[in-house]
Amino acid sequence: MKKVLIISYYWPPCGGIGVLRCLKIAKYLREFGWEPIIYTADNADYPSIDQSNFKDIHPDTVILKQPIWEPYKIYRKLTGKPKDTNVNNVFYTKEEKAGFAHKLSVWVRSNFFIPDARCMWINSSVKYLTKYLEENQVDAIFSNGPPHTNTRIATLVKDATAIPWLADFQDPWTQIDYFSLLNLTSWGLAKHKRYEQQAFQSADMMTIVSPTWKKELEEIGADNVNVVQWGFDADDYKDLRHRPCGKFVISHLGILGYDRNPKVLFAAIESLIKDNPAFAEKLLIQLPGQVDYSVKESINKYNLQDYVIIPGNLNRIDALQMMKDSHILLLLLNKQANAKGRIPGKLFEYLAVRRPILCIGDSEGDSADIVRETRGGNASEYADFDYLKSVIQERFTNFTNGDGAVDIQSNIDQYSIKRLTKRIAGLLNMIVDKKSIT
Repeated sequence: MKKVLIISYYWPPCGGIGVLRCLKIAKYLREFGWEPIIYTADNADYPSIDQSNFKDIHPDTVILKQPIWEPYKIYRKLTGKPKDTNVNNVFYTKEEKAGFAHKLSVWVRSNFFIPDARCMWINSSVKYLTKYLEENQVDAIFSNGPPHTNTRIATLVKDATAIPWLADFQDPWTQIDYFSLLNLTSWGLAKHKRYEQQAFQSADMMTIVSPTWKKELEEIGADNVNVVQWGFDADDYKDLRHRPCGKFVISHLGILGYDRNPKVLFAAIESLIKDNPAFAEKLLIQLPGQVDYSVKESINKYNLQDYVIIPGNLNRIDALQMMKDSHILLLLLNKQANAKGRIPGKLFEYLAVRRPILCIGDSEGDSADIVRETRGGNASEYADFDYLKSVIQERFTNFTNGDGAVDIQSNIDQYSIKRLTKRIAGLLNMIVDKKSIT
């Protein structure tokens, strides 16, 4: 069995969606002839903790760790936040309007922590892995970013060892949606772009999660780019059953940032409440995860506060059950220039629980295409009040007629993580065997 070194900052006990790509790929690689060796961070400041993810780690997996220093403790002190506050996603969500300390921190982070806040882990990781690889045979390297600290580590390790490297991107680097929010000097911007180009030149092959983002990477110089979407693990869903609670449940799971604020959707829901007392009596909106203050302001503006619960972060088991119990699952895409190519990992979880999806964002984008292709729900622009209102009304009518518990039946096998892992294994074989892509 060939061996692949997987470089991933995110690893259990980390919770959230970001950990799942490498975790699930590692879970199934052995079935396709590859033994994963994991390199990850020791004592990392993860956005959330979920012990249930350990169940997916094979008992024979070799896990290598090196300590990491991250600036989040300093940021919490500067901004007066409690020590357990999740500040990993400050570009997406804030509890309140940004003050001077936040703006100063963003400037420092933007120009001195390149490519990201985990960059202090790079040099020690390269030194450790270079020595490890001198003493232990590995056939290939697989890195996953962001954080693109992983990508930078892999670039330098590949340059030092010449081991074939497959660079996987969950999100782009300089094309990621929050990159425009970095308060970059010309020097900082040049350094980001230089590191990115060095990664393109060093990688034997690259993978990214959407067709649009593949094209956009190629436009800035990437080569040998393949599309490998997120996918779902059927093992996670086999025991889930829809549990009616008497409410008409609309749910959004995960980060709900300022650029996903669904103001028109809230207005449509407010209108339905005014039109239909039965709808008002049955409505429940669930928003687990981090929610930006601007979204909370919109909830109040449209008089929805009595219908909304914001329970904070959930562990994976509870999150999947919440999805299964919902009558509409909201997929809110970022209102950013690269939204056309954004395919969130939770889209495939939504498909796997087979509950109706309402995708809001670029109605001609890659996510909307998948929703339509699988007949998993509806896709809308953020501003389409009438369509949003009609979709919710239709789903509520189904609910009142007793059809709200009926699962959507469609073929989603092509998005099985096992099938996608087989593709990753095939790409690893190609770079090891020095085969060219046709």
